[in-house]
Amino acid sequence: MVEQGRSRGRAEAWRPWIAAGRRPALAWPQGLTDFARRTVQRVREWAAIEAAPGRLVPWLAIGFGIGTIIYFAIDREPAVSAAALLLAATVAAAILCRRRPVAFPACVGLAAVAAGFATGAIKREIIAHPVLSAPAWNVDIAGFVEVREERERSDRVVVRVARMSGARLIENLERVRVSVRKGTAPTVGTFIEFKARLSPPLEPLRPGGYDFARDMYFQRIGASGFVLGSIRPIEAPHAPSLRLRFAIFLDGVREGIDKRIRAILPGDKGAIASALITGKRDTISTPVNEAMYVSGLAHVLSISGYHMAVVAGIVFFALRALFALMPAFGNRHPIKKCVTAVESS
Repeated sequence: MVEQGRSRGRAEAWRPWIAAGRRPALAWPQGLTDFARRTVQRVREWAAIEAAPGRLVPWLAIGFGIGTIIYFAIDREPAVSAAALLLAATVAAAILCRRRPVAFPACVGLAAVAAGFATGAIKREIIAHPVLSAPAWNVDIAGFVEVREERERSDRVVVRVARMSGARLIENLERVRVSVRKGTAPTVGTFIEFKARLSPPLEPLRPGGYDFARDMYFQRIGASGFVLGSIRPIEAPHAPSLRLRFAIFLDGVREGIDKRIRAILPGDKGAIASALITGKRDTISTPVNEAMYVSGLAHVLSISGYHMAVVAGIVFFALRALFALMPAFGNRHPIKKCVTAVESS
């Protein structure tokens, strides 16, 4: 009886609304309605703050990154002309909408995404080069030495190929990296001729391991190997390029600094000091290298001098500012000397 009474009451309540062809709106609790209103108002305030002058600029980097992610996520390489046309169209749209408060930020964001996408496509086109597909013996190579590395057991050079010939050699490589006997590597800028055994770039030795082929590809090196016989310096058919002349100058400066350091600090001490300043890690002995890797300090050598100088400069100014905040100490002691002593220790 009670249930029947409740059902009859609900039917009576709905009958006038049904007869009028409409239903009563659901009544939200007053507290929930106020909370929703305050939430919407707060979101509007946050959006207004984020859209204030200059606040949307950091989002350009995020848009650029999104464009790069899209480039790496697609299944096939896009045409460079299409990527450049997309970038030009988005930039033109941003210029045309520069007086519209909503459309202009949206178009600039799309232009940033297009810029990230186009950068990947253009970079791929710039560094694209042939890569050796199969091992090749007795390959005749002639070209300029661009990089010279001294290692513990052998030396290694990167050669900018001027001409190359060999049996079953299809690719016309731009650069090759070959190992030579210890102490026989020619100086940077020398035009040489030699025979070599070349191999394709080495794939990762294990899943997720270091990708030698990828590293060589971005250095525009198409093959690696070793020299067969002797290296013959010959007269260059043309003058070295401006880039190669700059590399010759830098290599001479590095060689001079390296020799000066190792003349004063013989052995591994001088080798480590030279690696930190010049980036030349070739003369560090194998036991020291292994000890650095085991102790987790190998990254100190790999980042070389520039990054170490940046870190040292940041630490120097931070400590000097900290001591300057203590007048009782700063007025009685030379702050600069104290900071230098702390960094040296």
